[in-house]
Amino acid sequence: MARVHTVPQILQILFFSTFIICSLSSLVSANRELNEDNWKDILEGEWMVEFYAPWCPACNALAAAWKELSTIATRKNLGVKTAAVDVTQSPGLSGRFMVTALPTIFHVKDGSFRQYKGPRDVESMLSFVETRRWQQTEPVPGWKAPDSLQMTLVAEFFKLSQALRSVHTMLMETYGLPTWGSYLIFAVATIFIGAILGLVLVCIIDLLYPPRRSDKVLVSQAQLDKAKEDARKAEEEELINEDIVDDNETAGSDAEKNSASDSSEGGGAAAGSGGDAREVRKRRPRKAD
Repeated sequence: MARVHTVPQILQILFFSTFIICSLSSLVSANRELNEDNWKDILEGEWMVEFYAPWCPACNALAAAWKELSTIATRKNLGVKTAAVDVTQSPGLSGRFMVTALPTIFHVKDGSFRQYKGPRDVESMLSFVETRRWQQTEPVPGWKAPDSLQMTLVAEFFKLSQALRSVHTMLMETYGLPTWGSYLIFAVATIFIGAILGLVLVCIIDLLYPPRRSDKVLVSQAQLDKAKEDARKAEEEELINEDIVDDNETAGSDAEKNSASDSSEGGGAAAGSGGDAREVRKRRPRKAD
């Protein structure tokens, strides 16, 4: 009989323990940790997202209020979920959301992002959600939306900078390089990568816009010498023709001079007489004194 009474007690204990474990698991999973892989889950539904860093004192002070907000929101079935992003583990998300100060809180409603700038106590954050005061806040414009193409590029640059910083730290701590040595390696790598990118860009441009082929014909040296000889002969013939023309012009001018001199001697007297006659006719008789 003792065994019969102990079986229901064991079942009750198992039931209550299972209920407690489920409740605790729901409370623990209420505040979700976001990273580069699962951050798009906040594009559906209503979320409150916190960006923090473990070394940030203000973030550590907000931790208790944030957990309480998550617990109350789950208990009241407000339909809002809470999430957190560690910027040291997910630098791309900090660039995607343009986080410039810590802690930063965003309210997300069906892919519409609004930054929460109110007080950081539990009552104020609950009121922001319950009374829909987020409707009074202007959403983030489309070109700055975290899911836009340009912010995706910004996120990639943030991740690249974090990777370069990790490499810099490794070179200094693991290999014992001085700071200037690490910077020198980065400078050489930058020049090398820039040269490769420039070469690739030139190849792409040549493929898209190929240069026009010239219609020049290759001429042998013999043909070139022959062309020079022909040009020299043509120049000599031209000079000879010019000399002949000059001789003819000189002979013609001498003949014209001779004929002109003869005619001037013959007609000079007549012209002189005629001129004297004209002068005589034009003279007036002098008056008597």
